[in-house]
Amino acid sequence: MNFEFFIAKRIISAKSYKSSVSAPIIKIGIAAIVISIVVMLIAVAVSVGLQQKIRDKAVAFNGHITISNFDTNISEGAQIPISKNQEFYPEFSSVAGIDYVQAVAHKFGIIRTETDFEALFVKGVGEDYNWRYFDDFLISGRLPLYSKAYSQEVIISEYLSRRLNLIIGQTFQMYFLKSDTSRPPRIVKFEIVGVFNSGFEELDQSFLIGDIKHVQRLNRWTKDQVGQFEVFIEDYSALDQKGEEVYTQTPSSLNAETIKQKYALIFEWISIFDKNTYGIIGMMILVGVINMITALLVLILERTQMIGVLKALGSTNWRIQKVFIYTASYLAISGLIIGNFIGLTLLFIQKYFSPITLDPSIYYVTKAPVYIDWTYILGLNLMTFLVCFLVLIIPSYLIAKINPVQAIKFD
Repeated sequence: MNFEFFIAKRIISAKSYKSSVSAPIIKIGIAAIVISIVVMLIAVAVSVGLQQKIRDKAVAFNGHITISNFDTNISEGAQIPISKNQEFYPEFSSVAGIDYVQAVAHKFGIIRTETDFEALFVKGVGEDYNWRYFDDFLISGRLPLYSKAYSQEVIISEYLSRRLNLIIGQTFQMYFLKSDTSRPPRIVKFEIVGVFNSGFEELDQSFLIGDIKHVQRLNRWTKDQVGQFEVFIEDYSALDQKGEEVYTQTPSSLNAETIKQKYALIFEWISIFDKNTYGIIGMMILVGVINMITALLVLILERTQMIGVLKALGSTNWRIQKVFIYTASYLAISGLIIGNFIGLTLLFIQKYFSPITLDPSIYYVTKAPVYIDWTYILGLNLMTFLVCFLVLIIPSYLIAKINPVQAIKFD
């Protein structure tokens, strides 16, 4: 073992290979590994980060699972009330892995100012509402406080704030049409206490958050009636399973729909990221392997005389093969170290300074999100190194074909 490492060290020493004809090939091989690991790190970090951000934004507005009446159609403004007196509320004890359940209601209305107007939904929430997700979305002001008394406080999206020139502390009137359109609409006055930006334009343009008691009063519901329940689970990876369990544990008159079912097109779109990521990883490993094989072949051809001398001195083919495998492995590790340094530096810059921005109308986020986890980083490095190491064994068998007599004469 010491012999192979000694020879390998001599081959890759500064005086040995940097002045040889193989130097450019070796540098290209290292550069290929560097580029490969950088591209793979960025591809996985951005793909997973983007999926998580889009998922979290959709979950923030809808929960992981939505329980509502079968005939409810929020997009058309028709929401059939549900009694809060359910076995699964406020705790869904019959299904394991449920984090919490909250009751909400929606009411379609029109905001009218002196110069403009905008149609959207008021999402009514109450004391049981968990503001965890909106802590990240809030860009100015504060979250509203809802108690047993009616509250005029609302938070609006940054889109709506700019669209209607509304600011924190300002009040506005919202008009709600009655089922009998011949009668004048009902008017509710709201006060803006906060502005949020989820980056999910489709939702930012459609909702503002207000007190559920206003929605109940406008719909002529009792205090025990709500529009739907939003169920949050502890483990997103179990979403499909929990969705089925929740569906079976709710009354037959109610429907349970997962966030993936509700926004099927969006989740099908982001699932394509996985396929693209796997393709990028495969291509990058292939590029790195091809370049490392090329570098190893050049090293073997350049050291033909040395191989002949070692064979003449009694070294076996396998011992000489190991010399070149160790040499190529050392170069691969060098490329991985440099590539990880560059890749992680770029990812941390994006994570904390966000120089790369995205169009939210296309990607649902305003900046390219990155997900950094040492598990996948270690996995990518081990996979790349093992693939390179195993594949490098193949060209090393060329050594067995070298005749020591001819090799010593080789020039």
